[in-house]
Amino acid sequence: MTQPPGGYPPGPPPPGPQGQGAAAEVPTCPRHPDRVSYVRCQRCGRPACPECQRPAAVGVQCVDCVAADRRAARPTVTALGGRASRREQPIVTISIIVICVLVWIGELLSDRVFSEVALAPAVAEQEPWRLLTSAFAHSPSAPFHIMFNMLALWFIGQRLEATLGRGRFLGLYLASAIAGSVTWLVLQPVNSWSPVVGASGAVFGLFGALFVVERHLGRDVSGIFGILAINAVIGFLVPNIAWEAHLGGLVAGAAVAAALVQAAQRRSALIAWGAIVAVIALSLVAMVVKYAVGTPVLYG
Repeated sequence: MTQPPGGYPPGPPPPGPQGQGAAAEVPTCPRHPDRVSYVRCQRCGRPACPECQRPAAVGVQCVDCVAADRRAARPTVTALGGRASRREQPIVTISIIVICVLVWIGELLSDRVFSEVALAPAVAEQEPWRLLTSAFAHSPSAPFHIMFNMLALWFIGQRLEATLGRGRFLGLYLASAIAGSVTWLVLQPVNSWSPVVGASGAVFGLFGALFVVERHLGRDVSGIFGILAINAVIGFLVPNIAWEAHLGGLVAGAAVAAALVQAAQRRSALIAWGAIVAVIALSLVAMVVKYAVGTPVLYG
C-alpha cells in the first residue's frame, strides 16, 4: 500500500454555509432584496415585505398579483358597447387633431396643399375623396377657424371616445364629416369652383352624438342646446361659413349615436357598424344623384 502525498484525504466538510448543515436560505422580498420577510403571498407564494403586502380575503397578496388582478378585471366594453382600450388616452381624438394641425401648417407653407384637399363641386365627382380630405383642412387665413374646431374636438372627442370606444368613435367622426360635406355639396351649383374646408361638419356631428348619448345616460343636456344655438346664429349671420355642412354633420352624428345606443341595448355590433356604413352610403348616393341631375364643369 502506498500513502498519498500529504497524508490521508480530508474528511467530511465541517458544518457551515457550504456544508450539509448549511442554514436554509433566508427569504427576501423580490422587489426589495435587502428586506427579509417570512410572510408569503397567498397567490404566487413569493415573500413580500410589509411595503409590498396587500390584505386579501385570506392572508396577504403581493403588489404584483394585486396589479395583475386589476388588469384582468378591467371592462372589455364601454358604456355603449364599444370595445374598451387598455390605454386611457383618447388616441383617436389626439390623432385627428394632429393630422388637422399638420395639414394646416402645410397649407401655410404651400398653396398647393389647400388646392389638393379642398372640396369644390366642380371637381368632387372626379375626386370624391375630397369629401373627407376637406374635413381635415382649415382656412390658412383664419387661425380661429382651426382653433375653435380643435378645442371643440378635444373636449367633446375624448368624452365620446371613452364612452363609445375608439372604433365606433372614429366611425362616427368619419360618417359625420362625409355627411356634412355632401350636404353642403348638394346645395351648391354643380359647376361651382368655390372651395370649402373645415372639420366643422364632423365637429357638429359630435355635438349631435353627445346630445343623444348624454340624454340616454340621464345627464343634463341643456348646455349643448346653448352651444348649438350660438353656432347656428353665427352660421347664418357670418359670411363664408358653410352652415349646410354643420346641419348635415349634426343630423348624421345624432342618427349614428341613436343607432349606437340601440346597438348597446341589443348587444349588436351589426346595428352599430350598419348605421355608420348606412350614413356614409346614403351620403354618397345623394352625391351621385346630384351629379346625375347636372354635369359639373370638367378640367381645362
